[in-house]
Amino acid sequence: MEVFSSTMAVMISHQKAQKYLATVDPKLAVLIEKYGDCKLEPHTNYYKELVDSIVSQQLSVKAADTIFGRFLDLFGGHMPTPKQILKTDIESMRGVGFSYAKANYVKDLAERIEDGRLDLVHIATLPNQDVIEQLVAVKGIGEWSAHMFMIFSLGRTNILPTGDLGIRKSFMVLYGFKDLPSPLEMLQISLQNNWAPYQSVASWYLWKSLDNS
Repeated sequence: MEVFSSTMAVMISHQKAQKYLATVDPKLAVLIEKYGDCKLEPHTNYYKELVDSIVSQQLSVKAADTIFGRFLDLFGGHMPTPKQILKTDIESMRGVGFSYAKANYVKDLAERIEDGRLDLVHIATLPNQDVIEQLVAVKGIGEWSAHMFMIFSLGRTNILPTGDLGIRKSFMVLYGFKDLPSPLEMLQISLQNNWAPYQSVASWYLWKSLDNS
């Protein structure tokens, strides 16, 4: 019942956001009409999502899934605890497809969770900037990864990932830029069109506009 209620709450929030964005921005209104309801739903296994985000960097979805599956196989098919990761040698991680850098990044993540520098129990209660600061302190996690985590794991509704190439391409097409817009130009568009407090939902529609499948 709790899962159903949570899902319903997300749907209602998105419907409110869609109605608002369609009112304040005619260009977004066209996308909302075309693509229908926003399908953003938080993935709440924060630890797994962060490990996966490191594994997936600069890889195709298929390659990342393969490596992540092999990684889980090291631990009997289950997601290892941070302590188990810290006890695993780098060469074992290399053997399933990790680069040296990514193996060290995942170990740094595990170490920070173990010693409390990264508090995933309470991270959902922190302001956006505090979340970003905790995450980018982890080796291999930058602002883009932090933005993705806030949108797709924490379910934050007012994040504009200005460093995302797809979002920049969509901005360029939708708002008539000759070149990829700068983060400042993107923020100005958002401000001029009053996207807040639903920049994440606006971003979802911008991503969808690039989906030619």
